[in-house]
Amino acid sequence: MTDTVAAKIADLGFALPQAAAPVAAYVPTVEVGGLLHVSGQLPFVDGKLVTGRLGEDVSLEQGVAAAQACGLMLLAQVKAALGSLDRVERVVRLGAFINSAGTFTDQPKVANGASELMVAVFGDIGRHARSAVGVPVLPLGAAVEVDAVFAVRPA
Repeated sequence: MTDTVAAKIADLGFALPQAAAPVAAYVPTVEVGGLLHVSGQLPFVDGKLVTGRLGEDVSLEQGVAAAQACGLMLLAQVKAALGSLDRVERVVRLGAFINSAGTFTDQPKVANGASELMVAVFGDIGRHARSAVGVPVLPLGAAVEVDAVFAVRPA
């Protein structure tokens, strides 16, 4: 079976990373009732975790790139769980958590890194509901974490 979504990702100049293993007591994905819930994914750029805090030592541009990297990792988890990204019917929701200084208020702009990736990859079915929340710290000192819910076709 051809994975046309994976081809689209390559056409956009991206490569899916290897799906990350969990770092604690959880599973990367759970499929139930036609929905695939994907645990929060951290940003790896060139194999290195992007750490730091927006508004202190991470720029807005670095934050956007980190959110995009989280989006790619979400897609890697979806592909690992489903076998093909072509089973995605809709990106339902993204939850973006941004490690932010108390004065930083551009969380929505950071989250756009992941949101815009989903639309670029999936087109209209990539449009989704979303939250973008500033937090004082994230696991492993990550700058951004993004989780997701996808509506999926049966296997």
